[in-house]
Amino acid sequence: MIRFDSISALRQYLQPLRSDHRISLVPTMGALHEGHLSLIETAKRETDLVVSSIFVNPIQFNNADDLARYPRTLEEDCQKLESAGCDVVFAPSVDEIYSESPIVRFSFGDLETVMEGAFRPGHFNGVGLVVAKLFNIVQPDRAYFGQKDLQQVAVVRRLIRDLSFPIELVRCPTVREADGLAMSSRNRNLTPTEREQAPALFEALTLAHELMQDGRSPAQAKGAVTGYFSSRPGFRLDYIEVANADTLQPVGEVLAPGQTAICIAAYLGSVRLIDNLVF
Repeated sequence: MIRFDSISALRQYLQPLRSDHRISLVPTMGALHEGHLSLIETAKRETDLVVSSIFVNPIQFNNADDLARYPRTLEEDCQKLESAGCDVVFAPSVDEIYSESPIVRFSFGDLETVMEGAFRPGHFNGVGLVVAKLFNIVQPDRAYFGQKDLQQVAVVRRLIRDLSFPIELVRCPTVREADGLAMSSRNRNLTPTEREQAPALFEALTLAHELMQDGRSPAQAKGAVTGYFSSRPGFRLDYIEVANADTLQPVGEVLAPGQTAICIAAYLGSVRLIDNLVF
């Protein structure tokens, strides 16, 4: 595995390989877990050369404390990537990615007015900027993202369409702990007691799914989830939404198979957790 921290050096390395290698990109912010590594392994099976970026993107954080607390474990991450079969790691500094403050702004329309967009203003502008930069730097044939960040996947899909990037977006299933908790870099910030409570998020999604499978409306399912958390004082629910899995706009009824998403976000103590189910 080769590691680069310079845009020019990475481009120079990749350029002669483009003609006879299918290149994939797995963007990350580090603090890697099995969910990230499953993306690497999938990309390795499906393409010839896997590039993974490790970059904690400051402009997608709208909370300075959240940015400061985000774990940075570069050396450990590189060891995990190499074991998973990653070929190239791109780990630039903030100054390398943003030599000056960007003035370009992305607007993703209705996609950024709901759910995460409503609670984290400016977040998806930051996501759009850094992903567009990585796409231009690496020029991959495929880009791999996890379903846990479903709204991010939808934003990147729109970015690819609207800017005509010749890139195939691959959405990979959420990887979960044995008790159902979606793997996340933020999980390491949970206290032992909070970690025991955290699977309630997936339990709530499962409850909503079962209710709608039994014929209840999305509104009834959402009400049941709200009630579910009212008896769990450690949680503060930001939202529970039933939406179109592609547009993420709220829906009043269950859609065709694979088109309905139940999305949830809640604080457990000081840690904000998100999860979803698509069915």
